[in-house]
Order: sequence, then structure tokens, then C-alpha cells
Amino acid sequence: MIRSAIAAAVLAIAAVPAATAATLDIAGVEKALRAAGYTHIHEIERDDGLWEADVARADGRFSEVYVDPKTGEIFDEHDSRKMLDTTELLQRAQKQGLRDIQGLERDGATWTLDARNARNQRVEVRLSGIDGRILHSERDGWLD
Repeated sequence: MIRSAIAAAVLAIAAVPAATAATLDIAGVEKALRAAGYTHIHEIERDDGLWEADVARADGRFSEVYVDPKTGEIFDEHDSRKMLDTTELLQRAQKQGLRDIQGLERDGATWTLDARNARNQRVEVRLSGIDGRILHSERDGWLD
């Protein structure tokens, strides 16, 4: 049920003109979460390029989810999508040009790691736990 609701929310957001969808605001995030079946939304804030929300489901379970501001995709470790294991995630990160990977940490349906990018810059990266794609990358410091 949650999976079909998430798909419906993503389709609803995709129907919004591209300029609006590229800058999903807090009201849009709340609308997407409600459309996906979350009954209580306790807090929404920006974190590492994504929206982070503390939510509850109809069954009463609480969770922290992330929402991509560009696509409206909801990253929830409790939906029915299969999560990558650590080995698969690291392989996908390396295929995207990340190396010297350190500090891998799972955060719900996303992963955060420190690495060097293709330009040899130290970066902090948030990856999708579902398919390993880079959701957000930020340089870590000025002097690397």
C-alpha cells in the first residue's frame, strides 16, 4: 500500500511544471508525504540537499524519511523496495568516480560517505540505498 502511494505521489509531483518540481518547497514535501500515506508529519527540514521528515504511518510506526527536492522521490527504509547491501553500494559509488571511501554510514534508505571525487576533491556524498545513485555531493573543506 505504501509503495503504490509513493508511486502516486511521485507521479503527482512529476505532473508539476519542471521549474516548480526542481525546487520542491516544504509545502510540496508535506503534500507528497500525505499523498504517500503518511498520517503524521512531525518535522520537515533540509539536510544534505534533501528534505528530511519525521513521520508516522497509519499503523502507528514512526520513521525518518528523506525526500528528493528535484523528483519528489521518498526514501523510506520501511517501504517494499529492496535496499542495496554495503558491497553493492560501494561498487556503485566507485563506478560513479568515488574513491578513497571512508566513513560509510546508513541513514534510513540513504547512505552517507566521505570520499574523493573524480577531481580528487574530498567530498561528503549522500547515496540512494535503493540504487546507489548520488543524491547530493558537497566539498568537504577548502584545502584538500
